[in-house]
Amino acid sequence: MSLIKPKRALISVSNKKNLKELVNFLVNQNVKIISTGGTYQAIKKLTNDVQEVSKFTGFEEMMDGRVKTLHPKIHAGILAKRDSDLNILKKKGYKEIDLVIVNLYPFKETIASNCTFEEAIEKIDIGGPAMIRSAAKNFKDVVVISDPNDYSRLVEEWKNQDGISYEFRKELSQKVFQLMADYNLSISNYMKEISVNYHQYDFEKSVSLRYGENPHQSANLLTFSNLEHKNIANAEMLQGKELSYNNIVDADAAWECVRAFNKPACVIVKHANPCGVAETNSVYEAYDLAFKTDPTSAFGGIIALNRTLDTKTATEINTRQFTEVVIATDYEKDALVELNKKKNIRVLKVDLEQDDPYPGFIKKVSGGILIQNDDTYAVSKEELKCVTKREPTPDELNDLMFAWRVAKFVKSNAIVYAKNKQTIGIGAGQMSRAISADIANLKAKEEGLEVKGSAMASDAFFPFRDGIDKAASSGITSIIQPGGSIRDEEVIAAADENDIAMVFTATRHFRH
Repeated sequence: MSLIKPKRALISVSNKKNLKELVNFLVNQNVKIISTGGTYQAIKKLTNDVQEVSKFTGFEEMMDGRVKTLHPKIHAGILAKRDSDLNILKKKGYKEIDLVIVNLYPFKETIASNCTFEEAIEKIDIGGPAMIRSAAKNFKDVVVISDPNDYSRLVEEWKNQDGISYEFRKELSQKVFQLMADYNLSISNYMKEISVNYHQYDFEKSVSLRYGENPHQSANLLTFSNLEHKNIANAEMLQGKELSYNNIVDADAAWECVRAFNKPACVIVKHANPCGVAETNSVYEAYDLAFKTDPTSAFGGIIALNRTLDTKTATEINTRQFTEVVIATDYEKDALVELNKKKNIRVLKVDLEQDDPYPGFIKKVSGGILIQNDDTYAVSKEELKCVTKREPTPDELNDLMFAWRVAKFVKSNAIVYAKNKQTIGIGAGQMSRAISADIANLKAKEEGLEVKGSAMASDAFFPFRDGIDKAASSGITSIIQPGGSIRDEEVIAAADENDIAMVFTATRHFRH
């Protein structure tokens, strides 16, 4: 496709950014300029080579300027196909408009300023969208600019090629339709008064990742705009290589889990599952206990701490294991010096308080998407229902609550063994709950950890008594689970036979 050199431009902008440089360039290129309202006044201060739209159309503005560009002379000049419609324009005495430079009334900015409903409605642009849609549709013959940041690109391309290329015109057209999709959706959501409905969010930036979950998949990280806190997506990266797709997924899983605890806690994640968790009185002890749960899986894992990382713990991490990412709320100066000895470790600083700009979780399915609210429900001790003859001791109850918090972040079917607020064994992602228990036992045995006297959490109910019998044979003395199986009585009887204290939560935590 050939280059085009616009001869007539229509400019109507609410954002006057970079307008002077653009107008001066167009005047130098002998481009005839027509303009509206405030934009006309601004351009008139720069040059006399500008014509008001009402003079161009022969139709005076009305209704406080709300009707001025909705005129056949404007839209025919934009929409005319240069290879077939010029004779129609000539018969009517109309002129071609080759360049449309319009940005819209700032609707989003207006509603963000606690405006009245009437003020918001007045900022719904009508003429602007009509003009840029016309120009975007006819990009074969017309250049359309909807973003002031593209002025410099327009000037550069025009200078370098003595015209505007088809490829650039097409790119600018696509930006218009993306803009209109976002603009219209923001109005729609506002008119619904931002109810519980799911709606569009703005993104501040998009980062291209090296690849996705696998090397043959491409991936990007989009970051929500207007975040108040340092979250995983916009964490302060203090050192290390760029984050990969899998790093980000695992980091999010680790950070989500470690934030569930009030005392100093450490979570080590591998393949989106916690492999070691501990909550205690110091960061060092929390890391030590979390690592001891499963040192094999911890290799190459993600370490998250809900406190400042001290130098002693940083030294221990470097001594004990290879890790991909370390996440903490802050770092002692010498701790950063220590971590820097392994320059490839990604070190992230994240706020304990997080933004929640998105209303839930999205999963793609064939032909559509599933959307659900986040699983934020946390059962309290008072809500637990003891269903066995023996009630849990205070220590058992503390371990049950700890294990239940961890189980929420383990892929289903999930089984968590815990003792003294340390995970002893974790079984994740199995089709059978009994097999998940076998894995938890295996992990504990591999590391020489004592299962006897531990608490067990199951993310969903036990459909058969075999899981209870297996737990008893391993030395489990207390169990927390949702309940609700048609065989609950059989499961409760199994617990009583083995002197196990069991509590029901009446809520489950499936995580697929």
